[in-house]
Amino acid sequence: MYHSNRLRTGRYSATGHIYLITINCKARTPVFSEFHTARCFVHALQEAQLSSETLAYVVMPDHVHWLMQLKDAFSLSESVRFVKSRTTSLIHQASGYHIGVWQSGFHDRQLRQEDDLVHLARYVVANPVRAGLVRSVRDYPLWDAVWI
Repeated sequence: MYHSNRLRTGRYSATGHIYLITINCKARTPVFSEFHTARCFVHALQEAQLSSETLAYVVMPDHVHWLMQLKDAFSLSESVRFVKSRTTSLIHQASGYHIGVWQSGFHDRQLRQEDDLVHLARYVVANPVRAGLVRSVRDYPLWDAVWI
C-alpha cells in the first residue's frame, strides 16, 4: 500500500542546500512521452526561480529527476508543489483536457557538501541512456545541467 505521508517523515527544508528530487507520474503513466507535455515541466522549472535554482534535470516519459538548490522564499515541499501544480496547469492549457499528471508526494535526497555535484548531474542527465531510450545524451532533448 502506498503511504505518501511516510515520504514526509523526517523531511525538512534547508535554505541553500541542494536536493535531488524524483517525481513520478500518476500510475507511472508516460505523460511526458509527448514533447509538448514534457516542455510544460521545463517551463514550470523556469517559473520556479523564486524558490529554487535548477542545477540539472531530465524529463523521462513517466517521471522526472530534478537537482535543485533551495532558495529562502519557499520550503522544499512548497517548491515541489509549485512545479507540480504549474506543470499540470500548463498541460491542461496546452491539451484542452484535464488529466491527472502526478503521483502524490515525491522522493528527495539532501546532498552533503562532499557529494560531487557534477558527477551527480551527469548521472541525472544520463538516465535516458540507461533506460535505453537513446544511445547518447546528445540525442535526448529533455535535459539540462548548468555544468554540462
